[in-house]
Amino acid sequence: MTTTTREVTVLGLGEMGSAIARAFLAHGYRTTVWNRTASKAVPLAEAGAVAAPTAAEAVAASPLVVMCLLDGAAVDEVLSALGDTVEGKVLVNLTSGSPAQARANERWANERGARYIDGKIMGDPPYVGTPNARFLFSGTAFEAHEETLSLLGSVSYHGEDAGAAAVEFLAQVAMGYELLLGFLHTLKVMRSEGADIIGFADRFAASLTAYQPLLTSIAKAIESREYPPDLGPLDVQAALMDDLISHRESLGVEAVRMRETRQLMERRIADGHGGQGFSSLFELLG
Repeated sequence: MTTTTREVTVLGLGEMGSAIARAFLAHGYRTTVWNRTASKAVPLAEAGAVAAPTAAEAVAASPLVVMCLLDGAAVDEVLSALGDTVEGKVLVNLTSGSPAQARANERWANERGARYIDGKIMGDPPYVGTPNARFLFSGTAFEAHEETLSLLGSVSYHGEDAGAAAVEFLAQVAMGYELLLGFLHTLKVMRSEGADIIGFADRFAASLTAYQPLLTSIAKAIESREYPPDLGPLDVQAALMDDLISHRESLGVEAVRMRETRQLMERRIADGHGGQGFSSLFELLG
């Protein structure tokens, strides 16, 4: 069942929380706002929001309550102050946090007669309200409020487990950092050799589309535990690692990830799996 409520409360008015409140206002929602520092609510009040003096009064004003706070500790502090005033409400938490925190928040809400939706944001405040802002959600109450939450940007639902959105979010962010750190190391190599790093960046960006089918095939190989020679057999790939490592080290560039990769390959080959592909290294990860 889809519930369309035209009343919403937003707790937390940093840049992201303020952008969320403005998105609801833009769609004609009666939007109540609260922030620990009351002055942050003034611009939103001037734009048509109702500024509540306390978090509890803000929660009382709407059936749907969206929290966008600094961190999990701030969420715990606000929830502690709200107590049983959340009974009958739907809490949507858009604060960054772990899957365990999301599940604990859901238990806290359910024990007090409220329902809980966990959400994570992939995008910057200026893009809220447009398809360029991605919102990941999980929890049993999502379907009833999907229409309202879709006003914030592109929405994806990751299941009834309250922690599922956080699992997806942390995985997406981690992959970004892993890729970008490797990219920085590679640019260090290129620059040390006097190469055109901007030209290289353009060429590598163009090659990224080739990784899409590879990523899917690796995931399928891990799921089935059948490891075809993706990227070539390990005993062939391992021979390349010495060149990669010695090149980096000759330039004084960190090669710790390359050495780790070679060690994993050597262990897998020693176990008799040299004909398998890169995906089989998954079996050695603790």
